[in-house]
Amino acid sequence: MKKANTKPRKLIFEEEGLILLAKRMKELRKVKNISQEELAHRAELTLSQVARIETVKINPTVSTMIRIAKALDVSLKEVFDFEV
Repeated sequence: MKKANTKPRKLIFEEEGLILLAKRMKELRKVKNISQEELAHRAELTLSQVARIETVKINPTVSTMIRIAKALDVSLKEVFDFEV
């Protein structure tokens, strides 16, 4: 059954914050000397998902960021340690 008069959903995409998050994620990866591939493996994500986060192609979920923090062996607070 079709819904009448439905509006297309607008995606929430806060570009500045996602750019800063991507930069922070790359910094932490470099400090830990972990490749995107290794991070994906440790976080049980796909390589393309990690790459899309770091290139601001997707808006990662909180669950995904928790997995990434655990894989980097840092706190979630440390992952989000940047000013918007």
